[in-house]
Amino acid sequence: MADAATTTLTVAKLKALCVLNDLSASGKKAELLQRLLDAGVDKETLGVEVFDEDTATFHTTSDDLSEKDVASAEDSEPVMMSLEDDETLTPSVSNEDSKSEDIDVSSSEPEAEEILDAEILDADLIETVEAPSPEDEVDSKDEPASKEEPAPKLSSSRTESPTTLVEMLKKPQVAAVLLSVLILGAGGWYYLNNQLEPFTADSLRYGDEMRYAITDGSFMASEEFVELITDRIETEDDICKIRMMFEGSGEAKITDGGALELTNQGSNDRLGAVRAKGGQGMDWLAVESTNSMDFNGPGKFEIFRHVRSSIPGSDSCSSTSLGGEGNGMLTVTQWTELREEVSLGTQLDFSMSLDGEYQGTAVSYGIGGLLGSFDIVSPGLGVILQPVELSTFFGNEYITKDAIGISSDKGWEWRVIGTEKIGSTNMWKVTASHKDIRDLCLGYATMNLWLDGVSPWAVKQSVDVSISSSEANQDSCSGWESLGSDYILPEGELELHHTFERTYLQRGVKALELGRSYDNRPQANELNPNDADMVDWGVDGTHMPDNSTHRSHPLDDAIQCVSKMGEVPAANSALDNDGYIWRAIDQPNGTATEWNLSWVATDNTAGWVLFSVEGEDPQNLNCEYIDKGVFDDSITHNRDSIPEVLPLEALELRLMNQQRFPSLQGTEALFTTDGALHDETRMGYLVVVPGTVFGIDITQLSKDVKGASTVDVQRNWDSDGWTNQFSLVADASDGRVVGWTHLKSV
Repeated sequence: MADAATTTLTVAKLKALCVLNDLSASGKKAELLQRLLDAGVDKETLGVEVFDEDTATFHTTSDDLSEKDVASAEDSEPVMMSLEDDETLTPSVSNEDSKSEDIDVSSSEPEAEEILDAEILDADLIETVEAPSPEDEVDSKDEPASKEEPAPKLSSSRTESPTTLVEMLKKPQVAAVLLSVLILGAGGWYYLNNQLEPFTADSLRYGDEMRYAITDGSFMASEEFVELITDRIETEDDICKIRMMFEGSGEAKITDGGALELTNQGSNDRLGAVRAKGGQGMDWLAVESTNSMDFNGPGKFEIFRHVRSSIPGSDSCSSTSLGGEGNGMLTVTQWTELREEVSLGTQLDFSMSLDGEYQGTAVSYGIGGLLGSFDIVSPGLGVILQPVELSTFFGNEYITKDAIGISSDKGWEWRVIGTEKIGSTNMWKVTASHKDIRDLCLGYATMNLWLDGVSPWAVKQSVDVSISSSEANQDSCSGWESLGSDYILPEGELELHHTFERTYLQRGVKALELGRSYDNRPQANELNPNDADMVDWGVDGTHMPDNSTHRSHPLDDAIQCVSKMGEVPAANSALDNDGYIWRAIDQPNGTATEWNLSWVATDNTAGWVLFSVEGEDPQNLNCEYIDKGVFDDSITHNRDSIPEVLPLEALELRLMNQQRFPSLQGTEALFTTDGALHDETRMGYLVVVPGTVFGIDITQLSKDVKGASTVDVQRNWDSDGWTNQFSLVADASDGRVVGWTHLKSV
């Protein structure tokens, strides 16, 4: 007992002393007292009680002081806050009374009211003790007398009336302290809760899902830019301008693939990934992401088209428009291969109702997407069409105030310009601009992004794009840049504006495992054809080898007709003098086949010839001349740049392989399930070489430009009231499918 110090101060007073001495104010009374003693606060200030063994009583250290010293100590006593109100009084006992003879608890009569000092509690309590009843007195007489124990005396400090809260607030120093606490408490809370922590973008997870609202959407395309739309919608109108206004809802998510996707794997370590086809028709493990947009509802989707003037001699675009309100849905699915983290493919599914019904699917392998070939010229531009994936866009860059960076594979320059509230939540605000669009004088493409460090996608995203071939955009460009823009850009304008804003977010559990290998991953020797299968016909050949056994009149047989037709002397002269066929396409017509051949001579003159061929005996075919013409634009003759290719027959067999390309077989595809061509299916090829193409010498842009050769397969048919068009393009150099589309209209 002699070792444990006690105090006459209340818990509230001890906590106040802790605050004034920059100490923690948490804990029980004994802990607070010991903390203050350890900090060097004197015992007199703390009202410490000690046990006097001579008198067997507790008394404060101030009892040993003279009255003058006590008065002085009291004057210097620090201000302490009490939660007691003005009416609360503590009984006062003089020093003389405190030093009187001990109180005999067992023999003294209890008074009507008695103050008990409950030292075992964290707070001092003032209790009223009732007088014992007669029964209690009788019971107490029956009990043996207890051993006399001296009762603790009430100290002088305990008996004085404490300073109340109201009284303390009147003191300037206390008011200052209290005001500081309030400012630091409330203000500090506000500051901490309105300051954003810097972060690096969180990786996507399997099962991530975000829904968002689409507002303020508008799209305009004119002249040659209209093909971005009309390539996916078959129409006979000569459309020169399209305007769209849209709003609606969207959903972005990462597929959480199940165990069935891993049937060719030795374990389930890559659970979450899905199987996906590449351009060579082989199976890969990939991350699948989808982005769906819904524009159904009154006023959600409006489209207007302007057609070319019908006035003879005029090619101006009409100011009046056709169209109106409709509905639309759009889903973009992308696959990213696990090991190399490259794009395997992109699939676009859409439906639209306006003045007709339209449905379609467009698949591109590797580079591609909604913007088609334009995304090849300017990689990364496609991110404007869906919520930005932060980990892909920013990488491991630190998102904090004034941070800057470049999205290396997307071409976007970005800067964190500060914070901004979205609703009641503070967000980092980032502005980004597309470098290639600016440097090539194509116009501008900018985005504002709002990030919160929780969502793997941008919480809010506003897009402003304006691309034009107008010379006004090229005033500040060099001659080289102007040449690049002239070559890249089609004629006309393209504008896009919209805003995405998050409405719902659900995070998955397992993070994506990009950069990881897996079992049964396709090898290089499985993808590309053997060297022995390749043909270098550019050395001295007149056309790409065909030798098909699935078509009645392959090109190797049909080419004989050209020399038999006297109506095409220019074509015969070109082919007899080192010219060649750079474009060819067939068209089945009953028992006959129509071939359209485009030729080029060594002097770069070029033309075309259309004829029909019929008969079963290759040595005795019936040839019929149909039409011919010349190209006004110059076509380059360049044999050295014609690449080695697979013959048409080999590509045909490759595409009909159901294991590689099951989507190309069926009643609504290019080939039958029996490994044959539909009656309407047509095949052809195209050769493009460096040099002058349609008036532009592309060797001025790059000396390393190589030639390319592609094979195209098409089919047009009607079924169940729908008009169908199926088109495919493949690289003849390696057999890789570049992409295909299936469009339906009614």
